[in-house]
Amino acid sequence: MKGIIFDIKRYAIHDGPGIRLNVFFKGCPLHCLWCHNPEGVSFEPELMLMPNRCARCGDCVKACRYQALSQNGNGEVRADRSRCTLCGDCLRACQREAIDIAGRKVTVEQIVNEAEKERVFFDQSGGGVTLTGGEPLAQPEFAGALIDSLKSRGFHVALDTSGYAPSEVFQRLASRVDLVLFDLKIMDDPLHKKYTGVSSRVILENFRSLDQLGKPVWVRFPLIPGINDDRENLEAMASFLSGKKSVEQVNVLPYHKGGVEKIRRLGREGEFAVFEPPSEEKVLAVIDFFARRGFKVKRGG
Repeated sequence: MKGIIFDIKRYAIHDGPGIRLNVFFKGCPLHCLWCHNPEGVSFEPELMLMPNRCARCGDCVKACRYQALSQNGNGEVRADRSRCTLCGDCLRACQREAIDIAGRKVTVEQIVNEAEKERVFFDQSGGGVTLTGGEPLAQPEFAGALIDSLKSRGFHVALDTSGYAPSEVFQRLASRVDLVLFDLKIMDDPLHKKYTGVSSRVILENFRSLDQLGKPVWVRFPLIPGINDDRENLEAMASFLSGKKSVEQVNVLPYHKGGVEKIRRLGREGEFAVFEPPSEEKVLAVIDFFARRGFKVKRGG
């Protein structure tokens, strides 16, 4: 059983309890304009150029058999991704690690072996493995096999998801993990579709099923100024979450520009938007809003 991921992050402390191993699945059915992991949207591996590391020596250009790379008058490397076959010759030629390929195939066993290396940290901190992305539910067979294998070894497993998947897939996988980290972004369906590319109806219906599954849920709310920080959206979200027994806490995640440089590296500037981070006053006001309605609230996480 193989799947495609774009990263594995050790010693993570913001995606579930304790110290965690985060496995980033590649591919997501959503296309959020503010995405901070844009390399996780496409289901295919992608070439990434990192000009801040580049020596402008031209070794990668010479190594490319398909003439996918070139240099401008300043020596900056440019990529014609329509020619690139992701063969990796340019990576091997680069001495500065200024080129990478986002996305690689891995087996369940490889991931489990990585988790075993971190077991002592999990045991000491109450941590475990978090499946994130991208969207783990978009690779349901691989995600399911990985969850089962990790659980059979005694690992705590968290699923970080947008909730956008067929109900059968969602319930089948969510029922097998210890914790669900559920992203809620925009409650209004037309606005959700405008800013993420998909309807919110399936997402909300899947969320409703979590009470029946009896799984603890941490709601993750990415706070995007001018998009979902209005009173109407906050009131609708609080009303929707009210009375849901599965909800343990609401995590407010202030927007940051960490994904902007990744977008440039991928050559996909036109597909996303850049926003200003919310003010400290706005972040505290949103935290207070949910706290006043009886929710346990955490900044980040």
